Order: sequence, then C-alpha cells, then structure tokens
Amino acid sequence: MLKRLGKEWREKFEFGIFTLPVLICIAVAFYIPFAMTIRYSMTKWNGISKHPKFVGLDNFKQIFSGDTNFSDAAWFTIKYAILYIVIVNVLAILLAVLLDMKLKSTSWLRAAFFIPYILSLVIVGFIWKFIFMQGFNSLGESTGWAIFDLSWLGTPGLAFISILGVSIWQSIGFYLVIYIAGLQSVPEDLKEAATVDGAGPMRKFFSITLPLLAPSITISVFMALTNSIKVFDVILSLTGGGPGGTTYSIAYDIYRDTFQNNLYGYGTAKALILFLAVLVVTIIQLTVFKRREVEA
Repeated sequence: MLKRLGKEWREKFEFGIFTLPVLICIAVAFYIPFAMTIRYSMTKWNGISKHPKFVGLDNFKQIFSGDTNFSDAAWFTIKYAILYIVIVNVLAILLAVLLDMKLKSTSWLRAAFFIPYILSLVIVGFIWKFIFMQGFNSLGESTGWAIFDLSWLGTPGLAFISILGVSIWQSIGFYLVIYIAGLQSVPEDLKEAATVDGAGPMRKFFSITLPLLAPSITISVFMALTNSIKVFDVILSLTGGGPGGTTYSIAYDIYRDTFQNNLYGYGTAKALILFLAVLVVTIIQLTVFKRREVEA
C-alpha cells in the first residue's frame, strides 16, 4: 500500500515538474499581462510616467457616454464583421464545391487561391493601395470604363468596400482549404444513395453535403468572427483610417489612442472591452453552432 502511494506521489511530482515550465510561460505571456491590463485600464497614464493616476471606472464611463470615435468604430467593425463572415464563407463553400470536382486544373487553382493567404495583410494592403491609386488610373485611361475612375480609397462607402474586398481576397484561401477538407470527409455512399433516390445536385448539396459540413462551418465562422472583430492591419496599410476617420475599426481606434495620442490607460480600457466582446460573441457562436452540429 505504501509502495503504491509512493509511486503515485512520484508520478504526480514528475508531472508537476514537466508542466511547471509551461504554466510559467502561460502566466508570463497571458495571465500577468491580462492582470496588468485590468490595472492600467483604471488609470490615467501616458505610457511614460512611473506612477499612473488611478481613476477607477472613469475611462469606461467616458467610453460609453461621450466617445463618438469609439461608437463609430464599433459600428464600422460590426458592419465589417457581418459582411465579412457571410461573404467569405459563402464564397469559400461555393469555390470548395467547384474545386472538389475532379478537374485537371484543380491543384493549380487551389494553390492560386491559397497563395494570397501566405502574405501579410499589411503587405497586401500596400499592394492594393498601389493598385487602387495607380493601377486603376492606368486601366481607366486605357479602357475608358468609369468604374476605374472612382475614388476607391477617398470615398467613405467605397473605402469600406475596398477594405472588405481586399480582406476577403487575401483570406478566402484559408477557409477554402477547411471546406475542401470537410467535403472530402462526406461519405460517397450517401451521395450515391441520394442519386439512386432521384435527388438532383442542389437537393444533395442542401440535404446531405451542407449538414455534414457543420463542423467545418463552425471552425470557419469562428475564425472569420475573431479575425473580423480584430481587423487592423489592412486598414493601417490601405486607408490609414481615412477618409476623415470613417474606416476606423475598434482595434485601429485603440492603436490611435494608445500609440498616437499617448492615452495608454484609456486605450487599455478600450482593449479590455474589445477582449470581453470577442470572448462573449465567440462563446455564443460556438455554443449555437455546436448544437447545430449535433442536430446535423
């Protein structure tokens, strides 16, 4: 009995020794900075002084009562997130169905769609900024089409469409790979049975393929949701928040207050609100979609 207890304690000790470095790394990388974030969100701090002034919940009161920049940025982020999630997932599913067919150029097309995802969104933003400003101008002169003469980065509505389009173009390959993997896991015997029963392509897709893609849809919507709420880099490189601050996202507004206006305490309070919003929304999304997976 004592020998067995000694063996159990030794195993627990060994387990603790091997997991302790991991726990320390997680604490240093996440828990300690998160605790400091909560602390600094209740201070008035310029990021330089050694003694931040404690102001309690004043930062949060100011954010929710009189900060029009934050409310406008939140509305921009909500619109962007909804459209991005819907469009990128619908297009990715349609493209995955097409590229799952046995075509000669399937491998090349898959690679072509995935290559932009390898590039950083900052680099992609600068490339498309050049295309919108110089490339479209040359195309407009050579073709005479009015669409190339539009101010794609100088008009609020068109700037929003430009950011959304560039983001979808860059990231659709990632979601495409997820959906192709999901399609390849759909049993062929179910499709053959549906064909024997007289089901057409559309009926097979909506009755068999789409329900069985529920796990892939859950993952893709989760990734699209978190990425769209935190959108920052493409705005920084493509529009810089312009024209007139109409393309500020919440993340960009946090960056502007923190690093440009030196309002570190105020910006940290906004970052904490963004973190809680992402946490709540993703928990709800995963709960709802997981239930649909079980039903499917």
